[in-house]
Amino acid sequence: MPVNDTNQSNDTIGQQGQQSQNGPFIPKSPAEALRPERVPEPPKRSKKARSQVVIFLNFLMTLVVLGCAGAVLIFYYAISAYQEPGPLETNTNFIVRGGAGVAEIASNLERNNIISDSRVFRYLTATHLEKGESLKAGEYEIKAHASMNDIMELLKSGKSILYSVAFPEGLTVRQMFNRMNEDTVLEGDLPTALPTEGSLRPDTYKFSRGTKRSEIVEQMAAAQQKLVDQVWDKRDPSLPLKSKEELVALASIVEKETGVADERAHVASVFLNRLSKGMRLQSDPTIIYGLFGGDGKPADRPIYQSDLKKETPFNTYVIKGLPPTPIANPGRDALEAVANPWKTQDLYFVADGTGGHVFAATLEEHNANVKRWRKLEADKGADPNIAVDGQPDGTAPAETPPAPAPKKKKTN
Repeated sequence: MPVNDTNQSNDTIGQQGQQSQNGPFIPKSPAEALRPERVPEPPKRSKKARSQVVIFLNFLMTLVVLGCAGAVLIFYYAISAYQEPGPLETNTNFIVRGGAGVAEIASNLERNNIISDSRVFRYLTATHLEKGESLKAGEYEIKAHASMNDIMELLKSGKSILYSVAFPEGLTVRQMFNRMNEDTVLEGDLPTALPTEGSLRPDTYKFSRGTKRSEIVEQMAAAQQKLVDQVWDKRDPSLPLKSKEELVALASIVEKETGVADERAHVASVFLNRLSKGMRLQSDPTIIYGLFGGDGKPADRPIYQSDLKKETPFNTYVIKGLPPTPIANPGRDALEAVANPWKTQDLYFVADGTGGHVFAATLEEHNANVKRWRKLEADKGADPNIAVDGQPDGTAPAETPPAPAPKKKKTN
């Protein structure tokens, strides 16, 4: 078979040629022929690559890369935790005490299960506060599931829960102090010395938890002084009043005489007409203040006819002119009524049985009004010893006689 012989001879010639190029031909056993050839070793590292400095720098570089990756993860977690809804299930009140720092506030928030991580709140809140800025003291309402960012904005704004204490017109200073003592949200002691009667403004005052009682007193005094100054500057220049103190004193009497708003200027005109004529004011509330002072009259204690004659520094049935101090703290309406009263000739008024008063310019008219009032009271079975709201027994208040003219000196 000539073709096969030719192929075998060609293979033999090729193997011999290859062996002649690589060296002498060495016969191999079948086992050796099947054994894998040896892989050449990789090139050895240079001495520079095996340097300790290079190894250390590579280690540092690895740490930096890992640190940056960790920082990115931590920052992402912190931002997410700061913005996501918090664990609080229902609305709650949270108190920040005065002087508390961010660390203390954060710990208290976490302790009350309002936030999930105090460290996140502490450090991220610090980045939102400018130099000199802080979270404000007070009591705050935290909404359910409020985020740390929401809480930070609320505490930063200072919009804490506001409470209020109300002082109606006509209360005395002692009665106002009693109200402040009874308020359980206010803190601290009241001044040991009572302010002057009439020096505190009746109003409703709002405050946050932690407010001192003395701060409310200071606010009331400043508000009343400002109000009195404003009213005095706009007064009728023809008033027979010499000072702001007299304005407040008469306004306190008007305040206690009537609770009907549109009567105040009319009542004020009666008292001012009496002052102009030198007549006694004869106001029942001044009797009460002279007998009971700032504590006020007991509700079940009427004014008797005998009380009208009791001599006290405040009883205007006995003394002439205005009492030495106001008998209560008047409000704006009473002050303005005295500063700009109605222009009338009335000198008398008595209760009309409906909560208001009926006025008269003459004694005859007044006596008829008093008689009518007495009949109304008698029909109710009232004690006849109880004083009438108005002039006693329908008699006119005595006028102050004019001062005698000074004698002229004789000249030689």
